[in-house]
Amino acid sequence: MAERLTDEDKKQALSELSHWALVEGRGAICRSFRFKSFNEAFGFMARVALVAEKMDHHPEWFNVYNKVDVVLATHDAGGLTRLDVDLAKKMDRIAADG
Repeated sequence: MAERLTDEDKKQALSELSHWALVEGRGAICRSFRFKSFNEAFGFMARVALVAEKMDHHPEWFNVYNKVDVVLATHDAGGLTRLDVDLAKKMDRIAADG
């Protein structure tokens, strides 16, 4: 099982991630992605779903039209782990690649 990040590890992880923030009162990180259309947002979600399935690590997310809100936490570990940071980085790359 993945281990929760320490407070120092969380600070380091956030320095590696643009546009991600800690979720207040919860061991998780969040980000909102915006796209030009629903089609682009849904395509992003489909590409992330394939990556997340390979990682066996799945996001909490919410989609309305061109916006995808994401929360990442490792439920088995009870908080933020390196898995979340790795998935966040992959999501950032997928969004940038369009």
